Amino acid sequence: MEFSFSDIMQLDMSGGSSEKEEIFVENLREFLIQQQYFSGAMKKMMTKLEILDEEFRVNYDHNPIHHLEYRLKTPKSIINKLNRYNLPLTLESVWDKLYDVAGVRVICHYVKDIYLIRELLLRQDDLRLIRERDFIQNPKANGYRSLHMVMGIPLYLSRETAEVPVEIQLRTISMDFWASLEHEINYKFSEDVSDDIRYRLKMCAENIYNVEKEMQCIHKEVFKE
Repeated sequence: MEFSFSDIMQLDMSGGSSEKEEIFVENLREFLIQQQYFSGAMKKMMTKLEILDEEFRVNYDHNPIHHLEYRLKTPKSIINKLNRYNLPLTLESVWDKLYDVAGVRVICHYVKDIYLIRELLLRQDDLRLIRERDFIQNPKANGYRSLHMVMGIPLYLSRETAEVPVEIQLRTISMDFWASLEHEINYKFSEDVSDDIRYRLKMCAENIYNVEKEMQCIHKEVFKE
């Protein structure tokens, strides 16, 4: 008898057999270990980014990172995504197929800071680029802009070293502002959002990006970069 990852969330233990209990506990233990891996990798990536930002503040009097955000997918969110992609509800699917269980969002001041952070991460010998999607140069149809990177980061444990994927989303302040409001509108009113509203949201994204480019030009002129 085998229990999948979904059983961790759904198994009714009120009248279960001891065999069910043992399998449930083992699955739960493996899930918690897996989550600890992702959590540890996420924290390690956060530390790397904080060190880079601090170095630039000290040496160049400029912080490329405005602030950092992070999140670990909940079991419910993981199951929903596996179902959406018709993947088996197993711990193996989470490890092998989902690259965004651990996520770090890097909010930068300017677009040039995004590509600076990207370059600095790629230089680090212990990081491996797994996947990259540049929605800044090639924005989504709705106007969304961001640079997405999935980096494999080594996690040194007592018995092994595991490479754990962490998704990094790099955005400017204005890109994050637009994405947050657009997400709220579509999440709450997805069925009622008209084509006109979608077009206006896209135009807002274009206008914000143009203002952002002008602000970057002003910064470059003032600081004679």
